[in-house]
Amino acid sequence: MYNEIIIAGFGGQGVLLAGTLIAQAAIEQGLHTTWFPSYGAEMRGGTANSTVVVSADEIGSPLAFNPNALIALNEPSLNKFMPRMTEKSVIIANSSIISQDKEYKVKPYFVPVTDIADKEIKNVRTANLVAVGALIKALEIFADANCEDEPAQKRRQSADEEGDLCDLEASKVLTLKSALTACEKAFASKPELIEINKKAIQAGYEYIKAEVQKFGSSEVR
Repeated sequence: MYNEIIIAGFGGQGVLLAGTLIAQAAIEQGLHTTWFPSYGAEMRGGTANSTVVVSADEIGSPLAFNPNALIALNEPSLNKFMPRMTEKSVIIANSSIISQDKEYKVKPYFVPVTDIADKEIKNVRTANLVAVGALIKALEIFADANCEDEPAQKRRQSADEEGDLCDLEASKVLTLKSALTACEKAFASKPELIEINKKAIQAGYEYIKAEVQKFGSSEVR
């Protein structure tokens, strides 16, 4: 497993916190990870972003040369990073403030993270962690789909050599459990914030899960 994840938005949307939490979740699972923040652009009205690389193997660079996942908390961020995405990229777009009417190079998962944070969590500042939860579930769905699409002969060969490939890959996907544990550590100095932020992660995860159950993964994207 190897993921290059970009989290982007305006200053004040919790872009850097979301990145550190994803990196901590990877550590909780014994994976290799790097976190690379970008400061300053938000001061000029542009986008702030952070990059997280998560890998089962050692990481050569903290930079995202071929990002395969994106959290876009606003439309300028989506427009900025969309050209770097491919058809296999997993994108979470904040549909509370991003139009769904445009044609995009890669169809995102549209998630109203700001509305969920405001109406369900009762704290709009948790929108970033709603998006993290949504990304974790979307990556899980993508990993499952890759296993289903893989030729049976290749799966059998891999199983003969090293056990069931899909089980192995699933063990390397970021999990909800690791994200919730990471949340406890990220807010250890402010324990009163732990539960509300865990609730936000869970809400984003459950939103994607519910939408896929209703419409199927191809329709949600």
